[in-house]
Amino acid sequence: MLELSQALTYTAALGIAAAIPGPGMAALVARSVSGGALPGFSLLSGLILGDLVYLSFAVFGLGLIAHYFDALFVLVRVFAAIYLCYLAWQFWWAKPQPVSVGRPVSKQELFSAWLSGLTITLGNPKTIAFYLALLPLVIHLESVSLHTWAFMLVPLTIAVLFIVGGLFVLGAVRIRHVLASQRAQLYLFRGAALMMVGAAGAMLVQNL
Repeated sequence: MLELSQALTYTAALGIAAAIPGPGMAALVARSVSGGALPGFSLLSGLILGDLVYLSFAVFGLGLIAHYFDALFVLVRVFAAIYLCYLAWQFWWAKPQPVSVGRPVSKQELFSAWLSGLTITLGNPKTIAFYLALLPLVIHLESVSLHTWAFMLVPLTIAVLFIVGGLFVLGAVRIRHVLASQRAQLYLFRGAALMMVGAAGAMLVQNL
């Protein structure tokens, strides 16, 4: 079991890292403004799943495996960077749409939002740095059991990210009327695109 001090430190560190603006939160705000709360929370669920993947990597020592199978992880980072660039291209050329409350959302749109969230997290250098570099300084990973991972770290991670991300989603939905103009949406989409390109560039630099 984690000590209370470790759990509190992990919660605080994760909350701060999640709240720092990055490609994930930029995409979350942009999707929530353009599509509403449902696509926003769908994208958030993808972001959270990506975090859980890296948390599992760290807890079960897959960082060490990555060291010995570096070529595979280089390939993963390259594909993640390419997909981030594709998402950036979509956001850059996205046409501002009239903000309409109560518009029906298709399952395809929700799946696309979820997949975007997952891919953005898997390709986000900030997420990788947190779980594979900072996390071992916060928690003694060698003492983390399967029970601790499943019943403490996973629920804590989901709760913290859902609260932080949910605030971003609800905040974006609440100010949708402010961002209803085409110019405001254009700035928002292109800002998200630039963050994704930056994250993709950082992923590729790691492979050099």
